[in-house]
Amino acid sequence: MMRTIRWGIIGTGKIASTFAAALKSMEHTELAAVASRNLTRAEEFAERFQIKKAYGSYEELAEDPEIDVVYIATPHTEHKANSALCITNKKAVLCEKPLTINHMETEYLISLAKEHDVFLMEAMWTKFLPVTAVVKSWIAEKKIGELRHIRASFGYYSEFDRSSRIYNPDTAGGALLDVGVYPITYAVYLLNELPEQVVSSAVIGRSHVDEQNVISLRFPGGILADISSAVSADTGDDAIIAGDRGRIFVPTFWKADKVERYDTNGQLVETYYLPHKKNGYEYEAEEVNRCLREGRTESNIHPLSSTLDVMKIMDQIRNQWGLKYPQEIL
Repeated sequence: MMRTIRWGIIGTGKIASTFAAALKSMEHTELAAVASRNLTRAEEFAERFQIKKAYGSYEELAEDPEIDVVYIATPHTEHKANSALCITNKKAVLCEKPLTINHMETEYLISLAKEHDVFLMEAMWTKFLPVTAVVKSWIAEKKIGELRHIRASFGYYSEFDRSSRIYNPDTAGGALLDVGVYPITYAVYLLNELPEQVVSSAVIGRSHVDEQNVISLRFPGGILADISSAVSADTGDDAIIAGDRGRIFVPTFWKADKVERYDTNGQLVETYYLPHKKNGYEYEAEEVNRCLREGRTESNIHPLSSTLDVMKIMDQIRNQWGLKYPQEIL
């Protein structure tokens, strides 16, 4: 009989709700507890998703012996502490992206997880989507010939609000960590290589975080990735992967359920479409379940080294902008 994996959730916001809905749709998976620093919120969340246990502190959930893995859905700046709390209590951790706010914090969590011999993974759900696997296979099969260029953007417009986490330096706000991490990770994952050159520019607005940015990545073999992200401009969220014999178009690449392939004449030649079983988050949760059942401490699809590689790229980008978060200023 397949082992049932018992999940807990730290955080009760929008993304926690989306992930809870995915867990509730899965077999051999139990959403057993939720924690918030506000007990009333935890109880309301628990009632909404029929969860047995609601805690008014993160520590209570981390110490619960009936929890196998904890999904962390708190602001970026809390990821390190929340993850460390669970790891030191021998709980597996799936932490929302970005795993931390810089590579030093990421290295700390990786080291801590190895010390305690527990599973740790960043919740980069895009990597686990069936469409993403199809895109990688089309590239490997050279269905668009030799790859030349990737263009991927993730930008949306949010009204300026200094109290919003998106525009607040204290919560490591800005476009790069919120949504820029998606196209950077996507390009690196599709190419299976790290860029040899990184050039970027950003608008650091009155918020003192990057409100929009453009990033150019040059990879070995003369492949370029043209990447942008924004919280103050609706730049779209599609991806184009261009080769010398055609191109691949991925609508809403970060949550894609469809991909199209075009020839050099711009004619559509192939389409793959697979609706999500629930909302797309179930695929990364299934990967965590698989790893735990097999006794793994990290995913081979999204290993910790990949998370660290991308975090180093984002640190390099922020250094080019002269952007530091308050937590990084000693």
